[in-house]
Amino acid sequence: MTDTVRDALPADARRHQTWLGAGVVVLALGLAWGATSISSDAGYAGVGPNFLPWVVSVLLGLCGVWLVWEARTGGFRDMDETDGADRGDWPGFAWVTAGILLNALLITKIGFILSCALCFVLAVRGFKASEGRLDLRPRAWITDSLIGIAISAPVYWMFTKALAISLPGLTATGWL
Repeated sequence: MTDTVRDALPADARRHQTWLGAGVVVLALGLAWGATSISSDAGYAGVGPNFLPWVVSVLLGLCGVWLVWEARTGGFRDMDETDGADRGDWPGFAWVTAGILLNALLITKIGFILSCALCFVLAVRGFKASEGRLDLRPRAWITDSLIGIAISAPVYWMFTKALAISLPGLTATGWL
């Protein structure tokens, strides 16, 4: 964005940008507050479990302050023109949200693989709906389900078998 375009940025847009930066600062403060509740006992290599949350909150806070400074001194620089829709696609958003919430609700009941596959299927519905290509035919559901299983099964096996990280399974065998 050139200086003349930035100077012409409406005050309302700069105010929204300032609020965005302030929101990032508040998020950083929330993360820092959460980091205070994590033990600081030094572990391996002399750093405790609260080290990374503190690093993230400090860096996020610096980014937020920078965003506020940018907004107050003329607006965000070098912003590209938007190339998306003028408004959000609420049906697509609803599909993706349903996938995420159902994944969280069902992961301990039907296991990691099936709940993640369901999340994938519903997210695909949402993304296709946002492009105007929503396909509700049974073949599309089956194809996307198989792709979701093909993605989530190796992830499950990698975490449970190779990394020895416990994830909820469908059976007690540890393979589903």
